[in-house]
Amino acid sequence: MKHILFIDPLEKLNPKKDTSLMMAATMKAKGVEVRLLFEKDFYLSNKMNPEFQVYDFNADFYEDGCYLKKFELQKSELMTVERDDVLHMRIDPPFDTRYLRYLWMLRFYQEKGIRVVNSPDGILKFNEKLHAYAQPSSLATYVGSSVDEFLKFADLMKKENTTELILKPLDLYQGIGVEKIDILRTDLKEKFQSKVTENNGPVVAQPFCKDVVNGEIRALYFKGIELGSILKVPKSGEFLANIAQGAAFHPIQLSPKVKDECNRICNELLRDGVDFVAFDIMGEHVSEINITCPGLLVEVSFAHKKNLAEQVLSLL
Repeated sequence: MKHILFIDPLEKLNPKKDTSLMMAATMKAKGVEVRLLFEKDFYLSNKMNPEFQVYDFNADFYEDGCYLKKFELQKSELMTVERDDVLHMRIDPPFDTRYLRYLWMLRFYQEKGIRVVNSPDGILKFNEKLHAYAQPSSLATYVGSSVDEFLKFADLMKKENTTELILKPLDLYQGIGVEKIDILRTDLKEKFQSKVTENNGPVVAQPFCKDVVNGEIRALYFKGIELGSILKVPKSGEFLANIAQGAAFHPIQLSPKVKDECNRICNELLRDGVDFVAFDIMGEHVSEINITCPGLLVEVSFAHKKNLAEQVLSLL
């Protein structure tokens, strides 16, 4: 069984702490046949056997066994992909037209008996934010472009003593476009309208969860099993718990209530071929269910002092 990781160009990644490269390096260290496939070399044909131009690589871990000290591409070669080989969909969002095209193409290969992780059907079916908002543990949420309905939602939140709202896009990632605003500002209507224009469509509005200043949890699951969880703590005076922007992190155990919720959601997603899931959790609220390209495997591994990519490989 061969493993091919379909990834973004290396110049877009941070090799030292990239989840996909950690997985690839771990597979190679374990003697698994693994290669990298880039966008420029991905194609399909109904007249030819699938044969991709893929890349070998050299990689070394630091002594912690998690962060990569070295990652170098080697020569390319043609590799035929056969039934039961595994294609890992590791292209980063945003979930735009480009991303959608790749899912359609990957679905073609899936129907030929090639395993795709995560399944393109599952990724197509579940929006990472909307599926979280459908859960009982979600924060109160508005999604749309209607100014009048947004103002009604804001009035409801005022009655619940909400003082600040979060506005964010529906289909971006890594905190891009997230903004905290005062719910009593006099130009609330105009602010929402400008956000709709900026995002060219529906905007998400939620009450600001004060728990986030104490940290946001990232919980990684594979095939319904929790690999590990960390608490990401924003820098002083900030509210985005983004490690790339300086948030600290440490290992954490999920509460029984949150763990039950994550287990239930994972079991549901598994029915649609979604094996790899990264939950974002604020307090007791599941805020996002990442399935397009779940990340932070390096950081979670480092916090728990073990290479969790080895567990992913054993479950595969």
